[in-house]
Amino acid sequence: MKQNLIGALCALAVMGGAFAQAPKKPSAKPVAKAAAAPAAEVKDAATLEFEKFRAEMEDSNPAELFEAKGQEQWNSRRGPKNVSLAESCALGQGVGKVEGAYVKMPRYFADADAVMDAERRIVWCMVEKQGFKFDDIASKPFANETFTPDITNLVTYVAGHSRNMKIAVPLNDPKVRDAYEVGKEIAAYRAGPYDFSCNTCHGADGKRIRMQNLPNLSTPKGAMSGVQGWPGYRMTGGVMLTHQWRMGDCFRQQRFPQPKYASDAVAYLLTYMIGNANGQVYKGPGIKR
Repeated sequence: MKQNLIGALCALAVMGGAFAQAPKKPSAKPVAKAAAAPAAEVKDAATLEFEKFRAEMEDSNPAELFEAKGQEQWNSRRGPKNVSLAESCALGQGVGKVEGAYVKMPRYFADADAVMDAERRIVWCMVEKQGFKFDDIASKPFANETFTPDITNLVTYVAGHSRNMKIAVPLNDPKVRDAYEVGKEIAAYRAGPYDFSCNTCHGADGKRIRMQNLPNLSTPKGAMSGVQGWPGYRMTGGVMLTHQWRMGDCFRQQRFPQPKYASDAVAYLLTYMIGNANGQVYKGPGIKR
């Protein structure tokens, strides 16, 4: 049954994968003297330069402009039902409350009977509470050089209200845990023209492609690298993009059709990745290359 579910989700979000293997723990040995402190991470010159540039850009992060627009849209009565999200949409903290919501998602929402990441939940509220049509939202869900969809502004606004808070995906919830396990298997599912998976690039330490370091998403530190800074202002395109976009673009880079917008498969992958980052501090919408 579970294998059939994985196959069905992968058919919707068509992606490839290779099973990641966790390193075996060495057997315990008597310690004759105090263990040496772990060596500090050595960063190459290119990484240091990128980090320096990013830090300088963060001082005047354009994401703030999208946050402000999202706040306006969150509080405005809009859509066929002329209702605001502030008076109708619950993100897990109560109707209209955004403080700390982003870092506690994906989570299970009983009213939708689904595990949802922040973007998927806001889209659901726009459809169910405000009366917008899902197909209209999904027709242009991501920003380009001339257009920023409302959902991007709204996600950026909500994410900004979890700045400097710890990631706390409720993995003790059975439905969230199930989503996490399915997401883990999707990340490891191998297929496609290159026989790739998420784990081909993100299942082990020390990998990089061109000038880009590739985080190991199975570890807390690596997972946080994949979470931090999304939604993010991408300097190379001058656009604000969300985590849903990042997942879809990974499918594209695997030479697979991009997944359906706001699908189960993407929500489950995000549950796996963000869940692995639990306990890490989220610094809010960021800057991306």
